[in-house]
Amino acid sequence: MMLKRFAQSLLCSPAARSQVVRSMASVNTALPALSDRALSQKESVWVEFIQLALEHKPINLGQGFPDYAAPKIVTDALTNVGNNSNVLLQQYTRGYGHPRLVNALSKLYSQLVGQQINPNKEVLVTVGAYEALFCAFMGITNPGDEVIVIEPFFDCYAPMIELAGGVPVYVPLRPSVNANASAISSGDWKLDMQELESKFTNKTKAIVINTPHNPLGKVFTRDELMAIGDLCKKHNIIAIMDEVYEWITFDGNQHVRMASLPGMWERTITIGSAGKTFSVTGWKLGWAYGPEHLIKALQLIHQNTVYTCATPLQEAVAMGFEAEIPKLGSNQSYWKELSDDLKQKRDKIVQFLTSVNMKPTIPQGGYFLLADFSDLANRLDFSSVKGGTQDYRFTKWLTIEKKLQGIPPSFFYSEGHRNLIENYIRFCYFKKDETLDQAADVIRKLKQSLEK
Repeated sequence: MMLKRFAQSLLCSPAARSQVVRSMASVNTALPALSDRALSQKESVWVEFIQLALEHKPINLGQGFPDYAAPKIVTDALTNVGNNSNVLLQQYTRGYGHPRLVNALSKLYSQLVGQQINPNKEVLVTVGAYEALFCAFMGITNPGDEVIVIEPFFDCYAPMIELAGGVPVYVPLRPSVNANASAISSGDWKLDMQELESKFTNKTKAIVINTPHNPLGKVFTRDELMAIGDLCKKHNIIAIMDEVYEWITFDGNQHVRMASLPGMWERTITIGSAGKTFSVTGWKLGWAYGPEHLIKALQLIHQNTVYTCATPLQEAVAMGFEAEIPKLGSNQSYWKELSDDLKQKRDKIVQFLTSVNMKPTIPQGGYFLLADFSDLANRLDFSSVKGGTQDYRFTKWLTIEKKLQGIPPSFFYSEGHRNLIENYIRFCYFKKDETLDQAADVIRKLKQSLEK
């Protein structure tokens, strides 16, 4: 009977599967108990909202990927790899990273950070930036170590830190301008440096920083990073830099790499993503680079979990880098084209959100933004959605009733700070213009219906 229930659970939604597994573990004492580690984990926001998208088929501005073709520079490369006469390109490659790819990464980042990077000892290729983050937290964190997390944060940071036995310590970014303004810049969201320093203790092991930032689109300035770096040096801690949106900046904002700042190379792990770099999120290929004494820890964790990544994908991404590195900084660069394209899309979504008084935070980089929906919320009834914060209820209601999906950003905050963001919704604007036009039409009709 229990095996039948388990088999049936495989056909259910993720939430249902989780419930069946828990009930099996608790009801039938003959079954071994699941680990406390597993039972302490919660399903992420993505599980529920991806399922909602499958069920209700909304205009999807929730998940962060383009709904149009990836650049031929890498897709053609992958086709060529598949047809290559070198049969070994379809087999296992070096565990810490395919030689051609780690050499390309070394060449690129050595010039960007002003530090000669050893491709074999100071680079690790991973299954997406996600795995690089996991290896970083697992590789440096001992039970009881504290890791400072800047809110809002990508929602995997905290559970990964806790899986490693660490303790997340939260410091929020806050708007530094009038919240009633029709629009503000992501650069107006600031860290209180005194508040930040107050979180450093003798248990602090690391700080994790995302720039350009998801979901705000904030590009941390050189001065901000210098101040954070000075605290890292003063308190002898490690900086984990999530820089996956490094090529996407607007309006003259420059991405500054923490590893390039004075005295920071030796204490910085930097994480990147092929999915964000070449707009191929489904390839799930990422990397970490930094000094050998730090990267070695990540390599060992990777070795005993994933071991190696897909050889054809690594070969194709390496070919993409080899084509792009000579174009770096030129108008012929795909990364220049990507930023220019996304700036136009950013301006488009900002214009229509402003027109309906959904006050956007205008991003300096990346491809997400936050919009304040409180004007709509004051006149809407979304009480049909039960539980959770206001942003959760509004976002779920919008998905089900109006067929437009965003993501509730309160999931990017600790539970104690979710009230800071409950009037916002996150949208991804890395979509076709037609998709953005359809989203704008939904919002305009919703606004008009409230004015009748």
